[in-house]
Amino acid sequence: MDTKHYDIIIIGAGLSGIGAACHLTRKNPEKSYLILESGESLGGTWDLFKYPGVRSDSDMYTFGYSFKTWDDAKSFADAPSILKYLNEAVKEYNVTDNITYNQRAISYEFNSKDNLWQITSLDTKSNNKTTYTSRFIFNCSGYYSYDKGYTPKYKGLANYKGEFIDPQNWPENLELKNKKVVVIGSGATAVTIVPKIAETVSHVTMLQRSPTYVGALPNKDVVAKFFKFILPKKIAHKAIRIKNVLLDMAFFNACRKWPNIMKNYIVKKTQKELGDVPVYPHFTPNYNPWEQRFCLAPDGDLFKSIREGKASVETDTIDHLNETGIFLESGK
Repeated sequence: MDTKHYDIIIIGAGLSGIGAACHLTRKNPEKSYLILESGESLGGTWDLFKYPGVRSDSDMYTFGYSFKTWDDAKSFADAPSILKYLNEAVKEYNVTDNITYNQRAISYEFNSKDNLWQITSLDTKSNNKTTYTSRFIFNCSGYYSYDKGYTPKYKGLANYKGEFIDPQNWPENLELKNKKVVVIGSGATAVTIVPKIAETVSHVTMLQRSPTYVGALPNKDVVAKFFKFILPKKIAHKAIRIKNVLLDMAFFNACRKWPNIMKNYIVKKTQKELGDVPVYPHFTPNYNPWEQRFCLAPDGDLFKSIREGKASVETDTIDHLNETGIFLESGK
């Protein structure tokens, strides 16, 4: 088993791993490093997920890198745009030759005598093992199980005759046209999928145990566009980034300091987005804003699909499944 030494081993070639490598190139060019990536390509989350409309619900001026400008007109980018951005960063900062693919890190051990980490990786193609030593490990592997996503144990699932899909393993040629679809959950993934598939399905229902706060923001930032028009590109990027960070901090702190006022404000904004569709009970959570993650609907796409009757929301608990669908505890 070969042993190779680097100053730093980075685990994962997603947004964090590529960012770490770029920072090392910029600030510590004398240090040697290697990225171990278990997949066949870079991108992490943005390469793994293939479900319809997959996108970031954080604006790319803050979610992206401080050292690399985000030049797309849309603030909330889809996965292909984020992958394009990452590939540009890899080329600009000469990271390409420092990534080794199909290498799954399977063990870390620290040698106190030598003050070195020993990392063993498994080649996912050949099953050969390689040992690396390094002074530091940057663990940028994320928090998903890439092998298999989590599926709750639904009573009667084995009896269901329709298609049951985990977004992590979205079928490449899935045809949803004119079909009835239920999306279980109301987190960021559901809020992305529902309005996208609502364009083609017969009807889509978002089924949630409890409501989630969902905000609507324009996908094209007019202030960012103005900054880009009057300022040099790098200065504009920095100004937009600072503006967005400060606004996010102000909103978060306001939610924590004045939860009732902010809850009323958010619910009223949501009702305005929904039009004649009542906001209660599907968008009135029983917790305060930012006690759990806040979801985003760029350009209010989720609310638009609900207003137009293409999508609906049910707030209830699943009792069981039968051959044709889902029975809720309420009897629906």
